[in-house]
Amino acid sequence: MYDSIKPYKKEILDLIKKTWNTPYVSIKEGTYPIIEKKFSFLEIDHTDGIGTKGVYHWNKRTFRNAVIDALAMNLNDLAMAHAVPYKLQNHIILPKDDYEAILELVRNLVDECLLRNIIITGGETSVQNNINGMDLSLTASGFLKNNIPNSFKAGDVLVGLKSNGLHSNGFTKVREVFEDEFKLDFIEPAIIYSDKILKLDDKFKINGMQHITGGAFTKFKDSLKDVDLILGKNHKLIPQQIFKELYKKGISDEEMYKTFNCGIGFILSVSKDDAGEIAKELGGDIIGGVTNGIGKINIESMFSDKVVEF
Repeated sequence: MYDSIKPYKKEILDLIKKTWNTPYVSIKEGTYPIIEKKFSFLEIDHTDGIGTKGVYHWNKRTFRNAVIDALAMNLNDLAMAHAVPYKLQNHIILPKDDYEAILELVRNLVDECLLRNIIITGGETSVQNNINGMDLSLTASGFLKNNIPNSFKAGDVLVGLKSNGLHSNGFTKVREVFEDEFKLDFIEPAIIYSDKILKLDDKFKINGMQHITGGAFTKFKDSLKDVDLILGKNHKLIPQQIFKELYKKGISDEEMYKTFNCGIGFILSVSKDDAGEIAKELGGDIIGGVTNGIGKINIESMFSDKVVEF
């Protein structure tokens, strides 16, 4: 039965207080945490959650994986703006009041934030008995040491980073295709790329970046001006088996690349001179390039001989 006074509030507060000592801010206690910043850079905010994937995390109680997924959705997107994450708030939605689940989620979130000097300034727990899965949504803030526009430039080389499978997008389609069938792929957490990518800023000039999430490869449309992207198939970032299974179940080449990451979780647009070294440092591979054009995306499908165009 739902206890509206939320008796676990003090335990949660004691946990998040562990994050309140970073190089970026200091905290004074009040009705709500009072934040004093130790920097004067521009800032951006980002909000995202784990979506339909939460059905699987809830049923299998893979709460640490849910935390990694929620962080990946936010921190990787912040990295596209070269933003260093420094604080966040969380919103936990559960289908029933589950004391242990709530504390395990917060414990794991605290552990991950301590690794990255991110403070947790608060959150909300909502019990909604009209749903059959959970959601974990975060609002994360990052600061910009340099306000660098996200730009894909003609002549650039595209460096791709391998995904960990489905990550956290396309699960509405996954549930439609697989119905009640369960696979371990459905609870495999996304990769947090931002930890390594932000370290590159002092060594290389990165012109453009794209986190391949909802909308998959169509998301490039928001960043292309007078250029086209060409993604080839002669590289080592091969789609995992789960994508091949989805394709065999009747999903078209176009929909695969519109909905799923197809084995590539993050893409950087960099100069030809730096591409090899960046790919080596990140464990990625060169997957294509940027040419003069009109904002088109051309992808040589890894599932057939077709070329997908957006």
